[in-house]
Amino acid sequence: MPRYVVERTCPEGFGIAPSREGADACRAVVERNLDAGVTWICSFVSADDRSTFCVYEAPSPEAIRRAAGRSGLPVDRITQVRVLDPYFAG
Repeated sequence: MPRYVVERTCPEGFGIAPSREGADACRAVVERNLDAGVTWICSFVSADDRSTFCVYEAPSPEAIRRAAGRSGLPVDRITQVRVLDPYFAG
């Protein structure tokens, strides 16, 4: 499955707290993504909470956009990536 980094900007901040409510919100996104065949791997959030860089596996960028739309999430940029592991050479 192709892997992508999705860049998002939210001027007001994303505001997902490390709480039960935040966990519930994340689970809801994961469930909506499944309908589009999209798997959320992880996200990196900027210090000001206004930008995220999210790693996904998905059949296409369009599937990511559909899933994001269902969750009301912005999409600024989608870049297909591959893993470069510094320990791959053994």
